Amino acid sequence: MKILLVNHFPLEGSGSGIYTQNVAEELLNLNHKVVVIAPDHKKVINKDYQVRSIIFYNGVNKNFHLPFNFPCFTTHPFSNTTFYELTNNQISDYVNTFLDFTFKAKDDFNPDIIHAQHLWVSSYCALKTGIPFIVTCHGTDLIGFKKGRRYRSMVIDISKKAQFIIAISNQVKKDILDLFYIDEKKIKVIFNGFDPNIFKIRDINNQKLLNKLGLPLEVGKVICFVGKLTHFKGVDVLIKAASIYEKVLDNVITLIVGYGELYDELVNLANEMGLKRFYFLGHHDQNVVSKIYNLADLAIVPSRKEAFGLVAIEALACGTPVIGTINGGLQDFINEDVGSLVKPDSPEELAEKVIEEINSESKVKKGEKAAKYALKNFSWNKNVKNLIKIYKKVIR
Repeated sequence: MKILLVNHFPLEGSGSGIYTQNVAEELLNLNHKVVVIAPDHKKVINKDYQVRSIIFYNGVNKNFHLPFNFPCFTTHPFSNTTFYELTNNQISDYVNTFLDFTFKAKDDFNPDIIHAQHLWVSSYCALKTGIPFIVTCHGTDLIGFKKGRRYRSMVIDISKKAQFIIAISNQVKKDILDLFYIDEKKIKVIFNGFDPNIFKIRDINNQKLLNKLGLPLEVGKVICFVGKLTHFKGVDVLIKAASIYEKVLDNVITLIVGYGELYDELVNLANEMGLKRFYFLGHHDQNVVSKIYNLADLAIVPSRKEAFGLVAIEALACGTPVIGTINGGLQDFINEDVGSLVKPDSPEELAEKVIEEINSESKVKKGEKAAKYALKNFSWNKNVKNLIKIYKKVIR
């Protein structure tokens, strides 16, 4: 089977980018042919499958297809431009460029099916080709639907005409049904997966890793957050919780991995709260993130709303228990055996749970079980086989 995957974001730095990358690699492992269309600031090479990069201007590169940075629904480590601030001319150029790339792939790759990421422009382009297509809804596109009025009629049309919509969690399925008048039968829930070659229990030198991260500290208890620094991720809640648990846990450090529009604001908040052992590390690639998860005793996902929470699965796969929020997709898979759940927007409850998990040596008790749980339930091999069943329904 020949599958064209189209995404709005680079293959690094976002959940849907990592999703696209992992789906492509697993399809290849299962002897299917794959081409990927995705934005970037330079041409992507050294992939086992062909990536056709739409090059956006980042203020430095000299060769590009579009003279502005790629837009996002919220934020991205490599762009803070949003879809909502684009001019009408920029939207037109954006759509037409995606159309050009998609139609060229139709002509020279001749895919059996297009698997578009997001109920957004990529899906509109898939629809226009006349090739059978499905869409994965990642949740942030629903934020886009609510905020971006100029895109709504396009998205409504896509929701009606896509053969199937993949929801990455039960929460996303519910949100789709709340927003669009479509048949529930065309929405299929397939959870995200993780790459077990990267996210696994590793034997690492904790002190050496801290030094490489620019933190010449004695190894104590480590708490980490990985993700975008944007409002719905709730890092401000974690900062306020840290002002409580730092007073009780005298040997704990907190590491914030990621970047986004609120970086400066959150750094200022941490300083205002007088935090002494709270460090912002910026964006790191998946290999370094895996090592940080292995270093950490606890991973925190304090989201106000979370479509799925792939970072939580990746932490579990590294043997690190997760504290998440009772909201969205996290409640689909975090339980007391591998972590715990707290109310969103409650620094006090989060701090109390952090103290409880650290004092009970949660990683020692839950870590190995968490890694086995992630591997059993969230492998890409299993998930992509379920996708292939849907592909076959569409093209037969």
